[in-house]
Amino acid sequence: MDVVFLARIQFAANITFHILFPSISIALGWVLLFFRLKHLRATDPQQKLDWLRAYRLWTKVFALTFALGVVSGVTMSFQFGTNWPGYMERVGNIAGPLLGYEVLTAFFLEAGFLGVMLFGHRRVGEMVHLGSTFLVALGTLLSAFWILALNSWMQTPAGYEIIDGQFHARNWLEIIFNPSFPYRLVHMVLASALTCAFLLIGISGWQLLKGIATESASRVLRTGLVFAALATPAQMVAGDLHGLNTLKYQPQKIAAMEGVWETTRGAPLLLFAIPDDVTRSNRFELAIPKLASLILRHDADGEVKGLNEFPSAHPPVFPVFWCFRIMVGIGILMLLVSWIGLWRHWRDGWDFGRMPRPMLKLFAVMTFAGWVATIAGWYVTEIGRQPFIVSGLIRTSDVASRVPSSSIALTLGIYIALYVALLVAYVGVLKYMAETADKPKGVIGSEDLAGGPRQYQREGEFA
Repeated sequence: MDVVFLARIQFAANITFHILFPSISIALGWVLLFFRLKHLRATDPQQKLDWLRAYRLWTKVFALTFALGVVSGVTMSFQFGTNWPGYMERVGNIAGPLLGYEVLTAFFLEAGFLGVMLFGHRRVGEMVHLGSTFLVALGTLLSAFWILALNSWMQTPAGYEIIDGQFHARNWLEIIFNPSFPYRLVHMVLASALTCAFLLIGISGWQLLKGIATESASRVLRTGLVFAALATPAQMVAGDLHGLNTLKYQPQKIAAMEGVWETTRGAPLLLFAIPDDVTRSNRFELAIPKLASLILRHDADGEVKGLNEFPSAHPPVFPVFWCFRIMVGIGILMLLVSWIGLWRHWRDGWDFGRMPRPMLKLFAVMTFAGWVATIAGWYVTEIGRQPFIVSGLIRTSDVASRVPSSSIALTLGIYIALYVALLVAYVGVLKYMAETADKPKGVIGSEDLAGGPRQYQREGEFA
């Protein structure tokens, strides 16, 4: 098999596994800050205990997620050297500092103050512990900031000059705040918000289904529903703005997303089609006339450039076309589930005990819906940039290593086996934590409300 294709598959496997964890932790850090504030501001002892229990459970989830995110991120940096040495040779002057800023300003912040979150409660003051939670949340956001600055620069490069084939920084502000960066950052943060919200909804729904939920699970579920109901429409607006930006700077990617081969006025929106790269046409089209032009140009007769305008310089159409539809489809499903769930909860008098079991099962099924949407969206972004590694400037095939394809195939198999095992373990630990987080409803005793340090130490708690 072609060595470049294998190297791309291997990098895709690594980034697919890695992105699962930041897509949760970026937003979960801020959710933990919200739980901590609710705990500190609550005056009712039961409410205070509920919010503290929610904080303790989800801090454990955050720590587990953070650890796997760090481990999987390390292997990605190795891949720059093993599979793509030409990339760092040519753009290392730009990529290196941005990755370094991420480590210095974000990773150290998260790793340092996460220790205070985990082991410092009742050992440091409440305000110090609250401040640590804020700094960890800020660290996750800063991490996303730097990584997306680099990724966006690869999509819409700016602020550079090329000397002897190597890229050098001419203006760091233009590099960081390149044309697609603001749209990509907002889109990713909202994607994380939705991934986290449905994790909250799914795990809390599972606890209710299993009959092991306390009031803290109900509060978490309500938080997740409100969070998702607000973030989903915001994501749709952000996605539309991001799409318009992509249309301006990467029209070939938009053409692949929409399956448009010839430049067309009044382009239809394809609900279903099978794009064929060989015949350069679509089979079995199911389309809504002029809707693609209306969405992309805000004009029903607007022009959309076709893939044939970019010979040998456009991405493979089939994966981009279908990943885009999976992302949008999951987004619409998220909107319906969150809005219907919140409406039903309101109609039930804010009592999850009256929530129909099919609805709770739907919540549980949707636990990892955010992962599916995020991965699909990430594939649209990354495959849509092909055949370039830096859009329009460096082809991916020009910076690949000359490692034998058999070596890449072997390590690819090891990576996949390891990642599947880690993923199964991660989901298994989440299930265990969800099912053992709280005592059964009705056995909350007055001793739980005391909340002294010995209680937490006795229970093996750390938050």
